[in-house]
Amino acid sequence: MTAPSPHAFPVRVYYEDTDFSGVVYHASYLRFMERGRTEMLRARGVAQGASLTAEPGERFGFAVRAMTIDFRRPARMDDMLTIETEVVEIGGASMELAQRVKRGDELLIDATVRIACVVDGRPCRIPAAIRDSLSS
Repeated sequence: MTAPSPHAFPVRVYYEDTDFSGVVYHASYLRFMERGRTEMLRARGVAQGASLTAEPGERFGFAVRAMTIDFRRPARMDDMLTIETEVVEIGGASMELAQRVKRGDELLIDATVRIACVVDGRPCRIPAAIRDSLSS
């Protein structure tokens, strides 16, 4: 079976995303990548918002456990960026994702993200239906 293509999410850089010089502030990339992960999950049928109305004990979510980021090149105000997200590995209660921020074909940010599945704030196994949707 071949791995799915990376999910692509477009983002435009606004003034609020930049520092005084018009370059994207480093923490803004975290928000861009969070949106990219959320949209990748949504595209695969995982609606994180639905969990908020679930009964106690069924309120699962994903929390960032670890992140490694390589800032290669800066983005600037008005740039159109693409946030690419792909599942690299799925474990019992966590998964590893690769994320890239690109401007056209130019790689600006390269990141590895470890996401843990939690229910009511405690680690839990990733539900089988979600695991299936992420690995297909």
